[in-house]
Amino acid sequence: MTHKKRSSWRQLDPFLAREREKYGETIPSREFILQTLEERGMPLTLEELRAEWRLESDWEIEALSRRLRAMERDGQLIRNRREGYGPVAKMNLVTGRVIGHAEGHGFLIPDEGGDSLFLSPRQMRKLLHGDRAVARVIGVDYRGRREGAVVEVIERNTETVVGRFCEERGACFVIPDNKRINQDIMVPPDGRGAAQAGQIVIVELIEQPSSQNRPLGRVKEVLGEHMAPGMEVRIAIASHGIPVEWPEAVLVEARQYGEAVPESAKEGRWDLRATPLVTIDGITARDFDDAVYCERRGNNWRLLVAIADVSWYVRPGTALDHEARRRGNSVYFPDRAIPMLPEALSNGLCSLNPEVDRLCLVCEMTLNAEGRIIRSRFAEAVMRSHARLTYDTVAAIVADRDPRVRAEYAGVVPHLDRLHELYRLLRATREQRGAMDFDTQETVIEYSAERKIERILPTERNDAHRLIEECMIAANVAAARFLQRQKMPGLYRIHEGPTEDRLNKLRAFLGELGLGLGGGDKPSPLDYTRLLERVRDRPDAHLIQTVMLRSLAQAVYSPGNVGHFGLALDAYAHFTSPIRRYPDLQVHRAIRHALNGGKAVDFPYNHAELIGLGEHCSMTERRADEAVRDAVEWLKCEYMLDKVGQVFDGIITGVTGFGLFVELRGVFVEGLVHVTSLRNDYYQFDPVGHRLHGERSGQVYRLGDRLTVRVVRVDLDERKIDFEPVENERRESGQRNRWNRGRRRKE
Repeated sequence: MTHKKRSSWRQLDPFLAREREKYGETIPSREFILQTLEERGMPLTLEELRAEWRLESDWEIEALSRRLRAMERDGQLIRNRREGYGPVAKMNLVTGRVIGHAEGHGFLIPDEGGDSLFLSPRQMRKLLHGDRAVARVIGVDYRGRREGAVVEVIERNTETVVGRFCEERGACFVIPDNKRINQDIMVPPDGRGAAQAGQIVIVELIEQPSSQNRPLGRVKEVLGEHMAPGMEVRIAIASHGIPVEWPEAVLVEARQYGEAVPESAKEGRWDLRATPLVTIDGITARDFDDAVYCERRGNNWRLLVAIADVSWYVRPGTALDHEARRRGNSVYFPDRAIPMLPEALSNGLCSLNPEVDRLCLVCEMTLNAEGRIIRSRFAEAVMRSHARLTYDTVAAIVADRDPRVRAEYAGVVPHLDRLHELYRLLRATREQRGAMDFDTQETVIEYSAERKIERILPTERNDAHRLIEECMIAANVAAARFLQRQKMPGLYRIHEGPTEDRLNKLRAFLGELGLGLGGGDKPSPLDYTRLLERVRDRPDAHLIQTVMLRSLAQAVYSPGNVGHFGLALDAYAHFTSPIRRYPDLQVHRAIRHALNGGKAVDFPYNHAELIGLGEHCSMTERRADEAVRDAVEWLKCEYMLDKVGQVFDGIITGVTGFGLFVELRGVFVEGLVHVTSLRNDYYQFDPVGHRLHGERSGQVYRLGDRLTVRVVRVDLDERKIDFEPVENERRESGQRNRWNRGRRRKE
């Protein structure tokens, strides 16, 4: 039996055909390597594996060596001191991405999901935010968190850092703008270039940190003075490592397709050019991913969601694909967008612009009278958008029923009315299954002619926004089900329910308010939704909603489907935005592979590769969110610079042991009331009740409470705004007046 294994590994490796298609020659697949190591139950060296499989040629041995090193870099294998390779999971180790914290510690987020590992500041000395590492669990800290010790750094994520250049006593260093990087970058005298103290610079790392030494770098570019117009976005882009420049090879590939869809590409596709599909987007949108059409068929509904066929243009292994994957997604700052694809594709050939032929991947769904999908199919198609509509226009047509606007768009009004009717059904179905709908407020920034913030306004969602959202959710559900039916590997959008620890904290908080969350140890989305509905009219509804939201995990991408808790769906995959999200492009590839007769075994992406891709795309999504948030916080600080001393009404949006975070009503700017500003008492932090409690006065400051504050300090470098409560002054004034009246009576 052993001899058979050694002499016929090609017959035993189920992924042989895939490896041959990808690489021409064949070497053992990653899955087969892991299977072999697990079956042997012990680490094996390169030489032992070579003998196991009787690999003789120099090419085979070198290829296996490269694969083992790649699996080590990807955190699938660990190499011990005797050069033996073993699966990370079998060696009680955890592989994951490092998330730094401004206070010096960090967390290792496991690739395979589950609870993160706490990394002490000592462990973080050898790491930077975003690195990938292998760690072992060394115990549980005083807060009940698993604590880890770094075994090996397998991937460095940081090549450049943006920050303020400083010079003290002849020593030069850069203080990173990204607060998740808590180590200063040392700069040798010959590495400062033209940088002057106080300027914002980009420093290129020439040595990564170690347990003994800080990172070392040289100044790559001087961005300028920190108050220069547009500096906030330039800093955010550089600080978070968002790719901006296009490699020439990428632009060449994008240009080679020309400006019109070639006739050869349309052949054999479903012709939808006569179907009145329309795009519905924001007024400033320039890249149109999706188009929709709806009609009644007896008691059922027929819904078409046509999505730009980006996968026809962006092929695996090309420069376009490499760059799109590196970016992961488009990034939308208040004043500009950093697209995932070059403009020739994102705003041109891939965009479903009106009155031009475009390639698309269409999802055709049949929904019953209850708004449930009873049939769905996918097809490669060619379409022609019949109108570029905005949300406001569609809302005026279907909700306000404005006769002037309906007359202007008479050609598409009937199917827009059908869409609106279907939307109401989909909305009702959404509520029945318990999909959560947290009431959050988003804002938009308006600039003056000098590119300074003029005002910050709340955004309003109308029926058109919700209509498109429900259509996209339906198509994403259909895509996930298609992957499952075809047994195709793909990236799902997963959202796990609350962990036991978060659930216990939520129940403790609700118990203090006389409330309860149904569902026992495993509450469902419907349990959350019912509680939200029950407290909607309470004065502390904002507080309860905030705490409930914080009990949930962040949605991520993974090939392992566990459902989407927030949307109350068993399977969900992002399919509808391949122009601006790489996971959607990957789902398109899986669908097209199946449509063209391919099987899972010959799909050129295995489970391990998709794990890495999902983790990467989740990271780029977080990176984009953090970069935009940093830029917006900078802009808001700049907006508040001339408002120091002014008084505003606000609401407490966060409570910590060091103070209260307050958002100004009508201004949508958040700042901190430090606990030392709460004078004449000692305040104790109650993490369960999300409140500060005065020991002597009994004064309570709680999440969701209203508070009048004065702006006392704005720090652009730290992106911090400090407030102080005005109530304290009134209270102290009253106390002084009472003391003075008493003193006069005694005199």
